Amino acid sequence: MTDRPPIAFALDVATAEEGVALAREVAPAIGMVKVGLELFVSAGPPVVAIGRDVGLPVFLDLKLHDIPETVERAVAQVGSLGARLVTVHASGGRAMLSRAVARADKDGAGLAICAVTALTSLDDRDVTDLGVTLPCPDGRSLASVWAERLAHMAYADGVRWFVCSAAEVRHVRRATGHDAVLVTPGVRPRGADAGDQKRVATPEDAARDGADWVVVGRPIRDATDRVAAARAIGEELARGQRARSEGAR
Repeated sequence: MTDRPPIAFALDVATAEEGVALAREVAPAIGMVKVGLELFVSAGPPVVAIGRDVGLPVFLDLKLHDIPETVERAVAQVGSLGARLVTVHASGGRAMLSRAVARADKDGAGLAICAVTALTSLDDRDVTDLGVTLPCPDGRSLASVWAERLAHMAYADGVRWFVCSAAEVRHVRRATGHDAVLVTPGVRPRGADAGDQKRVATPEDAARDGADWVVVGRPIRDATDRVAAARAIGEELARGQRARSEGAR
């Protein structure tokens, strides 16, 4: 997608003006801008133009989850906005996933479907409360096994981009092909506050374990020097990528 650092910077702000200012400031040190629900609901579809303004792809994180017809039609609208990625919940099922992928491919707007496996705010107790019961071999967490199962299903239905926490990135890679692109949220530099995330990792660990992209919001947004914070995360990612490459030899 880009030769920039594989950081998707989450524009977790309430207004388009704030989003544009943040994106412009940090653009030299990141690879994508992520527009989530707060900003999209506040500013509306025109906010996707932030990407054109700063010369970066837009990751539209809407986590679509509805009946197949509704999601397919929403995907068509997202493609017309110029976003590069849009998230859907893998738990929406096979028909929803396959129709979303087919619509994105048919429209040819360069939009990719990115399936969210298990949210990083969920732990095993939360997953159990949702009624998920699966065997957990080798002491693995239920959330990890569930994420792998969802990724395997989504891959079979044509999805090639996936959101998964660093805790299960290795397992999701095993459940998908080498052409899959794994995006890891819940990434925090060492010593940073985890916030409301329950399954977190450092940028270096996430890259070493197989993440292709990381999503970072607050550690950059709330930094005194945002560009320096983003560049430091990029350096951590590069170390992790080198360690992964050396381990594969």
